Amino acid sequence: MPKTKGVRLSIIIVNYNVHYFLEQALQSVRKAIVGLEAEVFVVDNNSIDGSVEMVRRKFPEVHLIANSDNPGFSKANNQAIEKARGEYVLLLNPDTVVEEDTFRLCLEFMDNHPDGGGLGVRMIDGSGQFLPESKRGFPNPKVAFFKVTGLSRLFSKSRFFNHYHLGYLDEMENHEVEVLSGAFMMLRKSMIDEIGMLDDTFFMYGEDIDLSYRIIKAGYKNYYFSGTTIIHYKGESTKKGSLNYVKTFYQAMIIFARKHFQGEKARVFVLMLQLAIYLRAFVTLVNGFLKKAWLPITEAALMAGGLVLIKDLWATHYHHNPDYYQSSFYYINLPLYILFWQGGIFFTGGYDKPWQFRRLVRGLLIGSLFLAAVYGFLPLEYRPSRAIILMGAIWSGIATIGLRTILHLVRNRNLDVGRERDRNLVIVGSAGEAARVEKLLAEARVRTNLIGRVSVNGKTDANESLSNIDRLDDVTYIYKVDEIIFCGKDVPAQSIMHWMSRLGPNVGYRILPNESLSIIGSSSKNAAGELYTIDIQFAIAQPMLRRNKRVLDLIVAILLLLASPFIIWFQKRPKGLLPNIFRVLFGYRSWVGYASDNGRSKDLPQIRKGILSTTSGLQVQDIDKTTTGRLNFFYAKDYRTASDLDILARAWHYLGNKADVK
Repeated sequence: MPKTKGVRLSIIIVNYNVHYFLEQALQSVRKAIVGLEAEVFVVDNNSIDGSVEMVRRKFPEVHLIANSDNPGFSKANNQAIEKARGEYVLLLNPDTVVEEDTFRLCLEFMDNHPDGGGLGVRMIDGSGQFLPESKRGFPNPKVAFFKVTGLSRLFSKSRFFNHYHLGYLDEMENHEVEVLSGAFMMLRKSMIDEIGMLDDTFFMYGEDIDLSYRIIKAGYKNYYFSGTTIIHYKGESTKKGSLNYVKTFYQAMIIFARKHFQGEKARVFVLMLQLAIYLRAFVTLVNGFLKKAWLPITEAALMAGGLVLIKDLWATHYHHNPDYYQSSFYYINLPLYILFWQGGIFFTGGYDKPWQFRRLVRGLLIGSLFLAAVYGFLPLEYRPSRAIILMGAIWSGIATIGLRTILHLVRNRNLDVGRERDRNLVIVGSAGEAARVEKLLAEARVRTNLIGRVSVNGKTDANESLSNIDRLDDVTYIYKVDEIIFCGKDVPAQSIMHWMSRLGPNVGYRILPNESLSIIGSSSKNAAGELYTIDIQFAIAQPMLRRNKRVLDLIVAILLLLASPFIIWFQKRPKGLLPNIFRVLFGYRSWVGYASDNGRSKDLPQIRKGILSTTSGLQVQDIDKTTTGRLNFFYAKDYRTASDLDILARAWHYLGNKADVK
């Protein structure tokens, strides 16, 4: 497309289900293009979170491309590049915030460096820490080896070991670099016309390395510009600790190696990357397992040790025979008791929220009740004294509560177990915006200890504010502030980033964008961003309730399988009962799911498609889609196990029907 004279910058943002971060990014872009001839494109890759509607409503000046599928990051950028009219093209992530003068400074730098094909900038994460991927070197076998083995991280400032992140280059100085980050990549449009757009072979990851490589091969330079800073909330579009991320990232590196390297060098590099996939996948699996399993494993060891001691003491002092109990106690009874007790804790959510002792005790009681019920069915040789079970349950309660109390004391430095200390909060902004923050926090039911407001207008009224923003570091120190919320309407992005970098990662930072209903922040470069929002909280999204729903499905399926010779005669569609039972057993279906409502339920937490639905068994003719949508909404919002039982009770004649039958 011919370039229209006067358009200096075309900004392209590819979005996928990050509604709130996209809104904040566009707010910052809107401020940064004031005084510039610029155009903004948003390419949405079939998001289901209302992103498209939000852009149309709040940012009518944006050129919106709404895809009906997800063609990937590269192809989506290319869609907008083809329409771009600017002298420069900026590829910008949706989970970023730019300073008010970011674009102006970058354009000036590129104008003064005609040999520059691409430009990247200094990036910080949501905790104010510098992101090393702001400047990178090209991957090769040696670089890949040092990165996979962790040597690049161990010797982060070494020119030899850390060429990947160029750790030996000062982050506060401008440098010529090899690889630009796709989160912020400013490109000369004439150069794109010369070397071509992004390679859409790369679905996600690797496309920035490939393009950077082609820029340098074409005789241009890539620059790292430290004169401006942006926030990059990493982890929004993908979860970096997941197996999918590991596979996608390294597969992208393999595509790059096969495309640009030849002969033995290519074979060695690809082999190393393939080994890296398996190594990183194994490490990811182990880390994921240990994060979830270390507490249950530790508590199981405590339970086992206590049971052995109780057994020995009871045998010696009650039965007067240290060898009274058979050796089968160790490999039959002991694992069985622990399984029931920990199973009870698991299904009551005692491991989801480890500091809520009510769930822990309830789980132990439920496990003990089930254990008592099973006890009578065990052979005599596997039925030691009931006193051991009773004392073991008491010991398990004492041991687990004691362990968690100690862990809470070490982690939080207090004994307020079950009630987390309210975080000391300071709001930076005008009185009006601070009041809006307080209202949003109240509506989102976020508990904080609000210390007060820090003003931004240069005037301080002791009755209204703690101080002016230029003394924010003193306020943070004196009041032991845990979290700061900046009002985006009042505080420039440049000032926000200045304070984030100055105060460091020991304080949490969040931003309330202008006119937004969400307060956005992130505590780590490896963690997804966090939201304080007034959005509806759906009970069915809670891990404990989702797990209980699955357990109920399995129990009902097993009971129906046993009773099927009798129940099948009362079904409206008998032939479908057994297939449905096995569909539920193998996880392809749930007994209850959402009713069909022309796609309205797509915005609700996703669950398995149901054999029955929220409208099943209702003695009402012609239920309209609006009513169906409301029933689905309230089912998700107020879900309890009893919700499924109620639907099963009223519609059990339809268990053999196809999914979503009313």
